Order: sequence, then structure tokens, then C-alpha cells
Amino acid sequence: RQRWRADGRALRKLPVHVGLVVTEEEPSYADMASLVVWCMAVGISYVSVYDHNGIFKRNNSRLMDEILKQQQELLGLDCSKYAVEFANHDKTGQVLNCQSTLKVLSPEDGKADIVKAAQSFCQLVAQQQRTHSDLDVNMLDNLLSSTNGFPDPDLVLKFGPVDSTLGFLPWHIRLTEIISLPSHLNISYEDFFSALHHYAACEQRWGK
Repeated sequence: RQRWRADGRALRKLPVHVGLVVTEEEPSYADMASLVVWCMAVGISYVSVYDHNGIFKRNNSRLMDEILKQQQELLGLDCSKYAVEFANHDKTGQVLNCQSTLKVLSPEDGKADIVKAAQSFCQLVAQQQRTHSDLDVNMLDNLLSSTNGFPDPDLVLKFGPVDSTLGFLPWHIRLTEIISLPSHLNISYEDFFSALHHYAACEQRWGK
């Protein structure tokens, strides 16, 4: 545990929010749980888990059981009070390890959430609570429910052969660094940390 925390401190920059995007057809709960726990261990504050079929979100209790198990095994934590926040569900904000917050997302939290936000804004205009000139980046950010309370991802780790994020938060990843890895299956901590090291070394020019 001390080694992982030291690894996080040793990086020149550490992402605040990491998206873990699986494009493979057969997601592994154990391997995804390892990735989430490693994110927690190095000090990443926000983690989003996504697969384009919504399997993790539909089977969230199975994923959370695996995360709890690995928290206890790898970090030695008392995680009896953990929970996970699911986008677009009536659940209160919840945290893992009192340090890292996790959201499990599916395609409905991407383009569909943008459509829902646009409809909500149109209703506000129709009710004369807003005017069309009020719509800007901050307004749309506030209307999007899938990442309410989450900053935009600094880094997306995309797993699998598909050269696409397959609908993962299309509005929020305009400035996100995306690193592709062959697979999340049997991934090692060394592979994960190597990706973080690559992110820390990259120079983001913000479109310049």
C-alpha cells in the first residue's frame, strides 16, 4: 500500500479523474476491480467505469463485491461502509475508501444524456426561466446528470482493439488524454502504472 501511494506521489502529475473504458465483448469484473483499486491506491480522486454494452452497470453489485474484496486484500481497508454512485439513478453521492469516488456508466449516460440536457434547457426557455442566449458550456455542464459533481476526465484508459471510446462521455473528453491498452484482461499493475507514467510525461497543449 505504501509503495502504491509513493508511486502516485512520484509522478510529475496525477490525473484527478480517470475513465476506464472497455471495448472488449467479455468484460472481467476481477480485472476491472483491480484497476479501480489501483486508482484508489495511487491517489486518484474520481474513477469512471464504462463498457459499451452497459454490462458493468447492469451488474453493479457484482462489480462492487469484487472491488470490496480487493480493497480488503490489497489495501487492508475496512470497507464496510463503501458504496457506488450510479449515474442517472436516484442515489445519493457515495464514496469508496472516503478518498475515491466511482461512477459506473453506460451508453445512456453519453449522447442520451446530452439529448436529455437539451430537452431540459428547452423546457426552461419555454417556461421563460431561461433565454436561448443563456446556453453556454457551463450551463450545459450543469444540466448533464451523468457526471454531476465529477470533473471532466483528465485521462481515459481504453482497453481493447476498437479504435474508439464507443460513446463514453462525448461532451466531457474534449481535452482528455486517451491511452490505448491491448486488453484489460489479466492486466498487471506495471501496465497500469506505465500508462500513468506516460500521461505524466505528456505535454498537453490545449489545442495550441
